Amino acid sequence: MKRLAIITSGGDAPGMNAAIRAIVLSCHTKDILCFGFYHGYNGLMEDEYQLLSPEVVRPITQYGGTILKSARCPQMHDDAGVKQVASTLKRHKIDALIVIGGDGSFRGMMALQAFWSGRLIGVPATIDNDLACTDSTIGFATAVNTATQAIDKIRDTANAFERVFIVEVMGRHSGHIAFNVGLATAAERILSFENCPTDDFKHVEHSLIAQIQTQQQNNHSSFVIVLAENLWPEGPQGLKKSLFESAKIESAVCVLGYIQRGGSPSPEDRILATELGIEAVSAALTDSGVMIGKVNGVLTRSCIIRATEQNKPVDQALHSVYKHLTYT
Repeated sequence: MKRLAIITSGGDAPGMNAAIRAIVLSCHTKDILCFGFYHGYNGLMEDEYQLLSPEVVRPITQYGGTILKSARCPQMHDDAGVKQVASTLKRHKIDALIVIGGDGSFRGMMALQAFWSGRLIGVPATIDNDLACTDSTIGFATAVNTATQAIDKIRDTANAFERVFIVEVMGRHSGHIAFNVGLATAAERILSFENCPTDDFKHVEHSLIAQIQTQQQNNHSSFVIVLAENLWPEGPQGLKKSLFESAKIESAVCVLGYIQRGGSPSPEDRILATELGIEAVSAALTDSGVMIGKVNGVLTRSCIIRATEQNKPVDQALHSVYKHLTYT
């Protein structure tokens, strides 16, 4: 293998730069030319790239975002767009492509397999932690830390006014962030896909109202609800409206949003990204169509289809902990 390309695709995640650095330095030790294409698959379609050297990537580990930029690429849903990407890779005589991203980015990899014979390796980077075949994805630990710090500050205000706060965290359709952050911040209630029946929101609402009223009657304290995004009808504002209309409970809403995707990556994410990046280059020498992961402390290579299509529920141990807390 003489030429390898990297893209960062989809939503950005803290630690992507650390993965880029690890890949480039690993390629350098193996005398492999490393090309970085900008803006995900868009850069491959538009032939927008830079030759990456150790000098370019040495000072980037501590930065959030990605030096290669990122973007969604709707054209990858059509054969014409995929063929254009394959044409760019063939023109530059690329032997392997490493995609740093989430499940949407990996589905682009799977589509590319039909039109390009080079090796394809996935490195899981998404704050949602919703990819199977790895205990954690790059960016997840940092997102949890960021959201935890934010809710700790919200708690101070909530305590001062004895208020109910609804805090929405990201996760797309996964509750990994919600459960971890909810437990870390001692939230009075966690509402996520794993513990909130979406076919009976009224039951959940009545249970929540009873819990809030009981706590507020017995002591002067705040009440924090950690809500997974895309769960409640009309989002946190919809929940706020329901609480007031049903029980005259006043609440404040805070949507943490993109703050969870930014910032300097945590040491955990920097180390994970470095390990996965180095292993990705090694895998590109012999394998294709695999995602690099880390399970129980061991680096793994899993079929990309399995990684994207297999469900990854929130750890049952977290469910157990949450159920045993006195306020649930």
